[in-house]
Amino acid sequence: MGQWQAGVDVGGTFTDLLFVDEGERQFRVTKVPSTPDDQSRGMMAGIRDSGLATEALISLVHGTTVGTNAILERKGVVCGLITTVGFRDVLELGRRTRPYGYGMIGSFEAVIPRQLRVEVPERLDASGNVLTPLDDEAVRRAIRQLIAGGAEALVISFLHSYVNPAHELRAAEIARELWPNPYISVGSDILREVREFERGTTAAINGYIQPIMARYLGRLQKELKLARFPSELLVMQGNGGTMSGRVAADYAVQTVMSGPAAGALAAARIGEQSGHPNLIGCDMGGTSFDVTLIRGGEPALSAEKDIAYGVPIRVPMIDIHTIGAGGGSIARISKAGILQVGPDSAGANPGPICYGRGGTEPTVTDANLVLGKLDPTALPGVAGGVPIEAVKAAIVERIGAPLGLDAVQAAAAIITIASNHLASAIRLVSIEKGYDPRDFALFPFGGAGPLHAVALARELGVPTVLVPRFPGLTSALGCVLADLRHDFVRTLNQPLKSVDPAMVDRLYGEYEAEGRALIEAEGVPIERIDTIYEADLLYRGQSHVMRVAVERPFDPAAVLASLEARYRERFDIELTEMTAILSNLRTASFGRRSRVDFSIFAPRPGGTMAEARRGARPVYFAGKWLDTALYSRDALPVGAKIDGPAIVSQLDTTILIDPGASAVVDPLGNIVITVGEQPV
Repeated sequence: MGQWQAGVDVGGTFTDLLFVDEGERQFRVTKVPSTPDDQSRGMMAGIRDSGLATEALISLVHGTTVGTNAILERKGVVCGLITTVGFRDVLELGRRTRPYGYGMIGSFEAVIPRQLRVEVPERLDASGNVLTPLDDEAVRRAIRQLIAGGAEALVISFLHSYVNPAHELRAAEIARELWPNPYISVGSDILREVREFERGTTAAINGYIQPIMARYLGRLQKELKLARFPSELLVMQGNGGTMSGRVAADYAVQTVMSGPAAGALAAARIGEQSGHPNLIGCDMGGTSFDVTLIRGGEPALSAEKDIAYGVPIRVPMIDIHTIGAGGGSIARISKAGILQVGPDSAGANPGPICYGRGGTEPTVTDANLVLGKLDPTALPGVAGGVPIEAVKAAIVERIGAPLGLDAVQAAAAIITIASNHLASAIRLVSIEKGYDPRDFALFPFGGAGPLHAVALARELGVPTVLVPRFPGLTSALGCVLADLRHDFVRTLNQPLKSVDPAMVDRLYGEYEAEGRALIEAEGVPIERIDTIYEADLLYRGQSHVMRVAVERPFDPAAVLASLEARYRERFDIELTEMTAILSNLRTASFGRRSRVDFSIFAPRPGGTMAEARRGARPVYFAGKWLDTALYSRDALPVGAKIDGPAIVSQLDTTILIDPGASAVVDPLGNIVITVGEQPV
């Protein structure tokens, strides 16, 4: 039956599945329409379509947008909060930001409404000493009040619980006696770190989506069990690691942005094996465009992510910038008569007009079809779509007529506006952070990414585009590659020179043991368990930290030297007279899974360019229709060279090689495009 590993990424339009048996050097790919009402239906349909028996899978890793979508669409559960007297409104006060930079406009609603935020008497000081004991009876009254108010989930978040969780733990003990379900989120369990607003929102988000994730994962695990899946379901985390479905149901906030994180992880690993360790990863699917910077084979990590205005999540995540720009992004004329593209998307249902599922709004995919960049007879996952003449008519009606353009001109304008949005997103993670895009290769993935990659690279001055073997399945591949991972953080806020090294080593040891126990309890086959240690430091009077790696046994002098070196590198200055503060201790435990050799995806030997050629068709480039060669990627041999203009088609994407660009298939099956210049 083999030793098949499966990765599943659920996107806004399609659910992508990749199956790998490295021992036999086999793989299978499946792409099915997403089922937004219940993502598990699409996932199980994809497994059935693969032809593999579920019991043949030794691991199944799932990247899901269930939690992320619930937050973005504000479709979480009714949630209640118990907090310290005087801190009921922390979730709304935030950091005194505003939705729009100009003018006192915009509104914000916390994920937990004010009437369901209840204060109880208790207070600790910043050192964890009790100033006001917890009032147990007040906690009981608060719980009864929230139950009567219709709350389905409960969040307990007290001031300074990061340094002393005793009051939170006691309140949780009382809650478990009275609360009608297991959906209780304790702030110090979710995040044991200073900053009451960020810690509060992180716990609130966990409570807000926990029942949704728990029910979804419960249904999925039940279906997998009925299908005789023999192992534990693994769920991707936003930090690029995985955890078991049982743990994910309790720590739902860790699953936010898990799909994009899987894609960024796969991009880093593919770039590393193919000799391109510095990449700009661009994931363009049907709904969104996710960008991440990869340096030295590692995607950048962030300790905080604003998932929406006023809703920061303070857990380790791969640093990804997201905009609403995908193949399904809707083009429209604004009230001012200006063409706009996105952020609204046609999604999977009804989808673009050309899908023939009832969509009426022109999208980026429809525009690419009109320009000849997509084959109307071979759209992935689409059977019996709308004729191209009907798509042209809709674009003229909605876009062309108001602007005085014909169908082709209107479609070209849609692509130009969309490309400008995409380039701006890339500048945010590169130029605006001090990195020159010319020092990186562009790594496009997602179903729509390779269609726009060369034009984007030219706009930004990026010399090379690296297109992976399965761009539309890159996030699914990232799920297969991901290790198990559990992160821990503990705030100290003590001068570094006065910290007790033995105490720090004890805390690191406790978290290492906890991480190891979690990984072993998940029962997933791994090769070994690794642990890394880090520390967040700053100089007294500053508010933002710098993170440095730590070796054990803990040596304050070595840590100070690391801080000074990082500071010197970042700001070209030394602050030796300032007092260094040890803010947070961080521990990450990894259950290392077996590595995949990407040569498994290389084309089979013996193919020829003649076998790969599929004729030609006219494609619209920069105001002109050009005869464009067509190729099937599955038949392209290693070393194949292609000069643009050309189109390479495969199950999960279409790769556009613009005029003036040239491409070659590398030994791993990637297509490496030298961008060149646009011919005059």
